[in-house]
Amino acid sequence: MSHFQNVHPRILVIGDLMIDHYLWGGCERISPEAPVQVVDISRETMVLGGAGNVINNLVALGARVSVAGVIGDDENGEELRKMLLFLGTSCEGLITQEGRKTSKKSRIIASNQQILRYDKESKEAITPKSEKSIVAYVLDAIDTCDMVILSDYGKGVITDTVAQEVIGIAKVAGKKVLVDPKGKDYRKYKGAYLLTPNKKEASEATGVTISDDKSLQKALLSLKETCDLECSMITLSEDGIAIYDNSMRRFPTVAKEVYDVTGAGDTVIASLSFALSIGLSIDEAAPFANHAAAVVVGKIGSATVTLEEIEAYESSLHQSTSEVHIKSHDEIATISQRLKKEGKTVVFTNGCFDILHVGHVKYLQEAKSYGDVLIVGLNTDDSVRLLKGPSRPVNPQEDRAYILAALEAVDYVVLFGDETPYELIQNIAPDILVKGGDYEGKAVVGAEFAKELRLVAFVDGKSTTATIKKINEGTVC
Repeated sequence: MSHFQNVHPRILVIGDLMIDHYLWGGCERISPEAPVQVVDISRETMVLGGAGNVINNLVALGARVSVAGVIGDDENGEELRKMLLFLGTSCEGLITQEGRKTSKKSRIIASNQQILRYDKESKEAITPKSEKSIVAYVLDAIDTCDMVILSDYGKGVITDTVAQEVIGIAKVAGKKVLVDPKGKDYRKYKGAYLLTPNKKEASEATGVTISDDKSLQKALLSLKETCDLECSMITLSEDGIAIYDNSMRRFPTVAKEVYDVTGAGDTVIASLSFALSIGLSIDEAAPFANHAAAVVVGKIGSATVTLEEIEAYESSLHQSTSEVHIKSHDEIATISQRLKKEGKTVVFTNGCFDILHVGHVKYLQEAKSYGDVLIVGLNTDDSVRLLKGPSRPVNPQEDRAYILAALEAVDYVVLFGDETPYELIQNIAPDILVKGGDYEGKAVVGAEFAKELRLVAFVDGKSTTATIKKINEGTVC
């Protein structure tokens, strides 16, 4: 995940913009007027949908986004514009077309289940005047963006003219175009870098029934040749992603819980474009997109995913490297705040952890058992010398941090150079502060910032000092 930190690629999204409207409530009775559920609405929310959900995902990942699309001269159009501006999106390419209805999809959710949807929208192709306006904007904006996404929901914005003009402009400028396609004829996307159809969509577009690796490769090749793509891709739901450039590769994924697949395709194309735009290869971008989608399907409604959530997901699969778990003071403070908002119990402890031994591991395992997330404050080399003398530490801070971060019980490691972790504990404000049993009856630094203090007994005879003594005496088994 180190590739993704503090990067803000500029991505242009062109497509069908919508408002996703949610009415949330509960259902406890059937209507006396008809055999239908009566939903008692308790709250109402609106988020960007369609190409807007791609924008939501890009912004959540940290991209700088500009948008081109067409809205109606109506109340929903004005609301959609305000929502885009609130995100910090450039709306210079947003065209208002007289007489067009801005898409708004309303969903009724009862007890976390979608029971009804109703739509208000225009589906016909945009006018030639609107097409020219979009193309003119792309010509002006192409040099300021790193990547272009065509998000086609079949509502008339991505016409043959718009698709081919945009792809042509991007090719001249040396920019990749990623397309989330719609319909059965993908020839209008010819020349794009890649398309992201799902298995059903790819089968309909190619006429190939995808049932095994042989038919999957046949469909991928058909898409690549028909649309003159640099790379062919098919998303396979819970089976991950398949790609073909010079050979076929599959990238599996595992979603722990699936609540709602709404918008998962938007997350895939957003995360792919984010990864590719910062220089990652397609083989690096595909697993990243897989993990992003796996997080999103565990949420209700069109959802977004952050880099921190993807990182946590990868960690849960034991697929992350130790570096991912080593954080700066600013990063750990932000992570701690997010975890608390999610209702997680944050546990903190600290130490030198010089030569890791069974006493350390059992101590950390017990500390982790008190909550959901364990953050370990690790003394830097200078602070260890202050505490233990000039001959310590035996292992440098980078090695100690890496080994600690590899332990299953440890979620995050953060180095601190002060004599005590007072400031670090203040910034994290853990739910539970854990110290060794030798602090019984003593004042514990930073305890006032934690909700609870717990002491853990050390394992008799197990310490770094004892280990060093054995090494010096030549008595180590």
